[in-house]
Amino acid sequence: MSYEPEMKEIEIKHVSRVDAEVKIPGSKSYTQRALAIAALAEGTSFLSNALLSGDTERLMSALRDLGAEIMVGDDGITVNGTGGDILNPGREIHLGNNGTALRLLISLVALGRGNYVLTGDGRLRERPVKPLLDALVSMGIRVRSDGGFPPVIIDAEGMPGGTVALRDIESSQYVSSLLISAPYAAKATIVELRGRTPSQPYIDMTLETMEAFGVPVVRQAPDRYLIKAGRRYRGKSYRVEGDASSASYFFSAAAVSGGRIRAEEINPRTLQGDIAFLGILEQLGCAVVRGNSFVEVEGGELRSGDFVFDLGDMPDMVPTLAVLGAVRPGKTVVKNVPHLRFKESNRLEALVTELNRVGIRAYETEDGLVIEGGSPRSAAIETYNDHRIAMSFAVLGLVVPGIRIKDGDCVKKSFPGFWAELSKLTS
Repeated sequence: MSYEPEMKEIEIKHVSRVDAEVKIPGSKSYTQRALAIAALAEGTSFLSNALLSGDTERLMSALRDLGAEIMVGDDGITVNGTGGDILNPGREIHLGNNGTALRLLISLVALGRGNYVLTGDGRLRERPVKPLLDALVSMGIRVRSDGGFPPVIIDAEGMPGGTVALRDIESSQYVSSLLISAPYAAKATIVELRGRTPSQPYIDMTLETMEAFGVPVVRQAPDRYLIKAGRRYRGKSYRVEGDASSASYFFSAAAVSGGRIRAEEINPRTLQGDIAFLGILEQLGCAVVRGNSFVEVEGGELRSGDFVFDLGDMPDMVPTLAVLGAVRPGKTVVKNVPHLRFKESNRLEALVTELNRVGIRAYETEDGLVIEGGSPRSAAIETYNDHRIAMSFAVLGLVVPGIRIKDGDCVKKSFPGFWAELSKLTS
């Protein structure tokens, strides 16, 4: 298999069994949190093993507009922080389809002065942020938007702080956004979570990163966080963990082919929620070895029968599991992920459409989807400009001849080296 940067369709080379070692890039989630925090910090930070991708570039460009000095070198990213003194660029900040950046920056620009306009491409303007905007309004911050969707205009005069409540939210990023900026508020901030909160591990990752840069959060209860005022992040050297989400495609490749994959730069004890995908693989019959900084997965005969999986804490694993379910005998039910309708694509709809395209019966439920395993056939896969749809169905192509991925460039959002690493499985 070869890949050209401007190639619009990639045909995946069929293999009988994979056996390879792959290098996993830095975590997208940790990279973006560390960048935002380092931009607020006093002094200089150095981020090693940080992910350089389309999403990273969008966020770095925005943080530069807000006053941070950011330099990318061969060995990492250097950030000279603002100390919380946020500049106003006097123009729109365009974030492409980087939903994490949008949500983190909504609170961050509230620390500044004047009008800030955050916007992005068409899909980003369809992604809701109303609960986060309502939380800022409850603090007394003036916010304008069209029904809770971007573009978002923040009339900033600094963040007052106080108690804010989030109820039945569809994204944990609202919580992370408030937590990261709250140390620079005028008074202590309390964030209360009521009702459903998806993806709790991502909140834990935010807390861990904040503490690494010198600002611990007081967890007064499982759903109540206290961030004291007057605390400041301190610049530091920070190493970004390997991305468990990116590794999952290669773990899945071992599972579907009955082969072996060893992924380097992965911490099996990470707080990243997606590492729990390894437990699903073990449940379905794979063998997993967890080392100090690697994980090895060896596939075997996948267990048949009906399985139900709650992926509320690892929603990015739904496309990976859906493809695995396509080749596994039995029914795979995925629940507690209704928020996938508001990702880079409507992922539930996209997965059902593409699974049907390859001859697999799949259908949506209110909070997830059902896949009835069978014998997939060749097809050209639409990606909907969604990196996770592209990478998941590329794995299917390893064991189903004739799978073609349209617009393979979309993987640059999170894993620019994906096609090069995948080629190690087919050489």
